[in-house]
This record gives sequence, structure tokens and C-alpha cells, in this order.
Amino acid sequence: MDIHTPFTIERKSAEADRQTALKQIYAQVIERQPYEYERKEIAKLEKDFLKGKLGVRHFIGELVMSSVYLNSFYKGCSNLKFVEWSFKHLLGRALQGKEEIAKYMDLLMMQGVSAFFHEIIGSEEYRKAFGCFTIPYARNVKFYDSPRNYLQTDLLQHEHVGQRGKVIPTIYWQQLGMDCETGTCVMPDPQAEKHKAYQSHEKSKVKEPVSKALNVEIEELLQMLQHSDARQALQSMNENQRSLLRNLAK
Repeated sequence: MDIHTPFTIERKSAEADRQTALKQIYAQVIERQPYEYERKEIAKLEKDFLKGKLGVRHFIGELVMSSVYLNSFYKGCSNLKFVEWSFKHLLGRALQGKEEIAKYMDLLMMQGVSAFFHEIIGSEEYRKAFGCFTIPYARNVKFYDSPRNYLQTDLLQHEHVGQRGKVIPTIYWQQLGMDCETGTCVMPDPQAEKHKAYQSHEKSKVKEPVSKALNVEIEELLQMLQHSDARQALQSMNENQRSLLRNLAK
């Protein structure tokens, strides 16, 4: 089962379907299956879920408050990285903008983990996206506040626990251009960057004719925009010019 695919059970779902759902919940929320010693803590929770006493939403609400989740994503992690992971696991997306970051950081620090999770799982967004019986998954959110946020969500969805450390969240290491693939974030090596820039420069020399053609096309596009209003300019553009404009706007 792919974590990018919605999976829903019903109140009367068979135990075999609930077993499948349980594996999917663990894959999404803790990014692995629990170890044997961890299952002792959540044994009753699992049993109630498999017997149909708990829905997906209720089960997840209990799971994230257990040491199974908190030991992996809260203890030893920065608060902001924990908030970022929680959004990935419970809402299927990255944090969006400074206001949302500030809201949930304040909630976590002032009221604690329980109030923090209650706000997420009890939110209108969670209710509309997953309800009580759909397992959270990596969503393609219809609207993003910026292309950068789309990129951060995509990076976060493909990040495995511990891959990029437990301190610096994606929203920062990506903006700062840090290398975090080993699990510890470091600033890039200046010498390596110089070598990369040199290689890029040498490569651009080979493609000089293409570069000149591109410059001409950009100049034509700018002239068109300067001498027309926005609607007229867009209507008169061909598909190549529209594509070029989109790339320039990124």
C-alpha cells in the first residue's frame, strides 16, 4: 500500500481489513512498523482498533500521544522539526507560511503536546480531508501559497525519519542551501561550490548558441509585455512564450 493513496475503513470492516489499515497507519504516522517491545505499550490500543471499538482518527489520536511516537519524533528533536513532522504525518503536507508556524509553535510551547495534537486532529482541514475513517496520506493540496511551499512539501514527503536530522526542518535547510542528507545539516563546502560553479560555467560555454537564442526570446517577450496590457499580452503569446514566462516567474 502506497502512503500517497487514500485508504478508508468502515465501522463494520472485517478484522483482516483493519489489519491492513493498521499497517498503513504505522507506515504513515511512524514511518515503519512498531518494534516488538513497543507493541506491548500499544497492545490494548491495537486490540480495540482491530475489534472495531476505535475509528482511525481516534486510534491515531492515541498513537501520537504514546512513547512509540514521541520517542521517535519529539524527544531529542527541535520543536519546529517536531511540528513539521506532525504536519507530514497527520495532515499530509508541509507547514504553510510564518503565521501557521507561529500558531502551532506557540501552542506546543505554551499548552503542550496534547493540546497541539488536539488542534491538528480536531481541525476542519483534518475533518474534511480524512474524516474519522480515512488514514492520513501524502496529499496533493489543491492550492499552495507559493511554489516554494510546494517544493518543501514534496521534499518532506520523500524524507525518511532521521535522514535529514532532528533539528533543522525542511523549511529552513532547503532555504539555506544546507546539505542534510547524512542526517546532520552542514553548510556546503565553498571549494565544492566553486568547482560546481566552474563546471556550470564551462557547460554554458558549450551551449552558447542556445543561450543567445534564449536571450532574444526573452527580449521579445519583455517588449511584448511593455507595449500591451497583461490580458492582451497573454492572449497573443504562443505556448513556448507562456512556458518561458512561467519559468521566469519562479
